Amino acid sequence: MTSTLLSSLTTSAVGGPAGKYIEARSEAEIIDAVRSADAAGEQVLIVSGGSNLLVSDDGFPGTVIRIASEGFTVNAEDSCGGVAVVVQAGHNWDRLVEHAVRHAWSGIEALSGIPGSTGATPVQNVGAYGADVSQTIAAVRTWDRERNAVQTFTNSELKFGYRDSILKQTTVNGSPRYVVLTVEFQLPLGRMSAPIRYAELARSLGVEVGKRAYANDVRREVLRLRASKGMVWDTADRDTYSTGSFFTNPIVPAGVADSLPETAPRYPAGSDGMVKLSAAWLIDQAGFGKGFGLEPGGVAGGRASLSTKHTLAITNRGSASAADMVAVAREVRAGVEHRFGIRLHPEPLLIGLEL
Repeated sequence: MTSTLLSSLTTSAVGGPAGKYIEARSEAEIIDAVRSADAAGEQVLIVSGGSNLLVSDDGFPGTVIRIASEGFTVNAEDSCGGVAVVVQAGHNWDRLVEHAVRHAWSGIEALSGIPGSTGATPVQNVGAYGADVSQTIAAVRTWDRERNAVQTFTNSELKFGYRDSILKQTTVNGSPRYVVLTVEFQLPLGRMSAPIRYAELARSLGVEVGKRAYANDVRREVLRLRASKGMVWDTADRDTYSTGSFFTNPIVPAGVADSLPETAPRYPAGSDGMVKLSAAWLIDQAGFGKGFGLEPGGVAGGRASLSTKHTLAITNRGSASAADMVAVAREVRAGVEHRFGIRLHPEPLLIGLEL
C-alpha cells in the first residue's frame, strides 16, 4: 500500500509519509478516528487545509487525521442580533468569507484569501489587515481527548491573544488536546464592513482608519493586496508554496522598540509597556531581501527562498525539502537576532523539525 505523503496535504508541498492516514468527513468520523488512535496509543497529527504546517522529510510515524467535514448552518438571523452561523471544522475558510460578503454578513471580510480550514482559525486566532477571528467567534465545539468528551468553549474561555488561544496552548508537537469540530460565528447584518483598522487597506479603499467601507470592496482589495504579496494560493505561482507568514510579529518592551530606527513600524500590542514590531521590516533591514536564497549557492541551493513578493514567507521553489525550508528560516532568524537582538518565533507548527 502506498503511503500518503504530507507534501500532498500541505501548501508548502514538503513533508514525508504518514504512518497511517484517515480522512474524516463528519463530526462523528472525526471523533471516532481520534478515539481509535488514542485508544491504540498512536501519535496523532491533525491536518485540514495544511497551510500552517511544516512537516519533516521523515514524515509522521503516527496517525494523520485529515479533517474534511464541510458545510454550515445558520442558527439565527435577525437585524438586532445578526447571524449566528455554525461552521464545520473542515470547511474552506475563504469560501465562508465569500458567502458572508455575498449575503451581507459583516465582520470577516478583511480575512479574505487566507488559505486553510475554518476549524484552524481559532487555534492561531488567525488575523490579517487589522482583523482577527476572535472579534466574531461566539463559541468553538471541540473533542477533549483527555476527558473523552465534547467540550464547548465560549469566546472568553478560549483565552485569545495575538496568534494564540487555549487551543494552541494545549497543543504539543502538532497534537491538540482539543480537536475542533465546529466554530460558531456571530456576524452583524449589513453591506458595510467592520471598521478598517489597517492603514494600507484604508489607503487602498480611500477611507480613513476607523471608518467603514462596503464589505465587497474590502474583500476585493484584500484579495488584491494578498495576491501582490504571494499570499493567495495559486498553483502556478511558486511564491504561494509556503506556510504564509513564517514568523510572527515580535511583541517587545517599549525600551527595545525605542532602540530601533525611527522608521521601524510599531503597533500597539494591547498590553502595558509592550509594542508589536514588523517581522517583515526586521528581516528586510537585517539584509534578507525578497527572493533571498534563490541563488544556487545559497543556504538551500536555490530550492527554497524567501518569497520574491514578501519577506515573511519561506517558499518551496519546486524541489525543496523541509530541511531546505528550515535552513532558510534559521539563517533569517539568526541574522535578525544578530542585527537587532530580537529573536523571531515561527508561526506554523513544526512537526519533527526544530529551528
